[in-house]
Amino acid sequence: MFSKWWHYALALGLGLGIVGTALAGLAAALIYPNLPPLEALTDYKPKQPLRIFSSDGALIGEFGEERRAFVPIEKVPARMKQAIIAAEDERFYEHGGVDTLGIARAAMANLVSGGAKEGASTITMQVARNFFLTREKTLTRKLSEILLAIKIEHNLSKDKILELYINQIYLGQRAYGFEAASRTYFGKPLEKLSLAEIAMLAGLPKGPSLYNPVINPQRAQARQHYVLGRMKTQKMISEPEYKQAMNEALVVRKEKQIVDVSAGFVAEMVRQTLFQQYG
Repeated sequence: MFSKWWHYALALGLGLGIVGTALAGLAAALIYPNLPPLEALTDYKPKQPLRIFSSDGALIGEFGEERRAFVPIEKVPARMKQAIIAAEDERFYEHGGVDTLGIARAAMANLVSGGAKEGASTITMQVARNFFLTREKTLTRKLSEILLAIKIEHNLSKDKILELYINQIYLGQRAYGFEAASRTYFGKPLEKLSLAEIAMLAGLPKGPSLYNPVINPQRAQARQHYVLGRMKTQKMISEPEYKQAMNEALVVRKEKQIVDVSAGFVAEMVRQTLFQQYG
């Protein structure tokens, strides 16, 4: 009796698996031809704010809802790339857009914890979502995200995908991309950041508000420590580097500083003049 029960259960499981695979294949066949073209990625032109500088090169005004500063992948510090991969997608250079091992691991962790503690979105899937999709929680959107990630991987190099991610992802405080976030939170470019500061930024994509060091410094530090731990586990940094970064006291900019009222007035006049001339 017991043996027969297991036979029925196994047959049911196999049947459901076959039906599920067939339905997924049919859905993919219907959705894939209607996926958006990739010109937004292959010809990436991010919005740039209007910046006004003094004659000595000092920034005296910045206009625009989004803070952006594009940085090509070859100018991104190696430590920054390592921290992002450690935090978001440790098998980024190994999978084809969808990390099946990561999905299985996340599913097991969520099953053990009794809730959705871990996600399985790869960097490529996040690029697909940020450029083309909404954040609605539907099966169709998730399938579109997976298929788009596969399409992106077939058309772009890994470094190009990572470059898009690094420059497009929202990181809080109106900052889009890691270069803009570096200047927003620490007042300096990526190349000048310490390992501790890099880890702080790398923790932001999971929750730009939740782990914002200006609004939630304790949660931001906890996330930073997680990123450093992942980097150490993956042997991206040594034990001494890990300890030094863990103990480094960070100075986060609370808000953008304006030199004086007159500088702001001059910047606004320049903006209005340019708008009148060029629309």
